[in-house]
Amino acid sequence: MQWTRSETLALAKNNCTQCHGSGLRLGRMGSLSPCNCVLRAIFRVCYDRFIRCATQEPYLSRISVEPHVGKQRAATWGRKDEEYIADFCLVSRRTLDDFEHRLFRYHFLLGADWRLCSRKLGIDRGTFFHAVYRIEQKLGRTFRELEPYPLFPLDDYFHGASRMVTGPQPVARKTGPSALPSRLRFPEVRRAA
Repeated sequence: MQWTRSETLALAKNNCTQCHGSGLRLGRMGSLSPCNCVLRAIFRVCYDRFIRCATQEPYLSRISVEPHVGKQRAATWGRKDEEYIADFCLVSRRTLDDFEHRLFRYHFLLGADWRLCSRKLGIDRGTFFHAVYRIEQKLGRTFRELEPYPLFPLDDYFHGASRMVTGPQPVARKTGPSALPSRLRFPEVRRAA
């Protein structure tokens, strides 16, 4: 996955001491990598959408049709809000280790504050916030780099077209007068002798 400045510039913090607002940092081997402030911003955008999808009234959920290119079916029906909630939770579970997932579940999914999480997990305040930042960075990177369908950007997830592998496109046949050979379209005018 190649990160570009145009992707990261809008998400970067202006007062970040690592990237100075550009969103990219120079990594080891001279490659550009996204700054941690960008990864946390990606997570927070995805988390806000998760909260909105999870707390909306059930009757507001819509069924959407996704067109496909292929022989087997022309379209797929789905509930994008419920699919996003499931993808958010399942990707988080697969990405995080046991301690991080417990903290993620208590703090982000169940809404516990740092005092309750610290007491439940047996950690101090500093360890709690460092772990939260690590979780946000790890999941932000995963949500952006997930293949073949990333969770971020949200517009691509909710409104993007299906990425089916397409073969050679059929050649469109001409119809009408332009489809006739030129000798039939413009008959020669015979001169009377």
